[in-house]
Amino acid sequence: MISANDLSPAELAALLHFHAEAGVDWLLEEEPVDRFAEFEAMKAARRSAAPAAQPQPERQAPPERQAASRPAPSAPQQHAAASAPASRPQPAIPDGEAVQQARFAAESARSLAELKTALEAFNGCNLKNSARSTIFASGDPASGIMVIGPAPGADDEREGSAFAGRQGQLLDRMLASIGLERSAILLTQIIPWRPPGNRMPSAAETEICRPFIERQIALAEPRAILLLGNYTARFFFGETDTIHGLRGRWKEIAVADQVIPAIASLHPQDLLTAPVNKRLAWSDLLAFQARLKELSLLTN
Repeated sequence: MISANDLSPAELAALLHFHAEAGVDWLLEEEPVDRFAEFEAMKAARRSAAPAAQPQPERQAPPERQAASRPAPSAPQQHAAASAPASRPQPAIPDGEAVQQARFAAESARSLAELKTALEAFNGCNLKNSARSTIFASGDPASGIMVIGPAPGADDEREGSAFAGRQGQLLDRMLASIGLERSAILLTQIIPWRPPGNRMPSAAETEICRPFIERQIALAEPRAILLLGNYTARFFFGETDTIHGLRGRWKEIAVADQVIPAIASLHPQDLLTAPVNKRLAWSDLLAFQARLKELSLLTN
């Protein structure tokens, strides 16, 4: 095991940043513990210990004698046993009923402000139980331009806004390269709560969040959408290909009574992990910029 004392300041900073990107929020021990050495020591101790004598099984009395010798349960025990079958297990969350509740809450909102209030009050998704904050859309809904990502990360959750931290800084540079800034567009994510450890949302969690993101689109009425990341492209295009197979091609997505052109590209985090893919993202951004100019949404 490598000790922190053996790392240079730059290496230690890189290691801490790696753990933060992986979703580690807390360090539970001040001193490192070699769990592998502990495990090997436990195995060695078991091998050196003499095997204990196996106890002889007791002879069992006939069932009728066991029942006769067993003491009668007390009154509280009888009451608990009688009431146990009556207790019903809690339904799994999210379940079908929770999806219906989410759809009702979303469709009842008549503005983005009402939708934000409804989302913050909604408690039917298990992701909210572990999340620190609810991440909602930010920016200018009247711009006609919408950028959608997958789900909040650790930096998003800490700052309470979508695309925070290093990935947010990279996104700002990407937008600036085609004449945009985040305050002048509507920026949002499909999942409003960070999944534990930045894991992928389950199919059930995705379905319960679907009414809220679709209602955001219906209320904002964007004229062009940029989808970032593999999960986001699959969600809206209904395909199972990777982002490399889905990116760079304009498609139409239907939300409520609207049909909106959308193009997918790589997520900023993908570009931080593999900078060689920046040339692909740049090609997608140029295509997005050209469409915005055609729609008179971008003049410079």
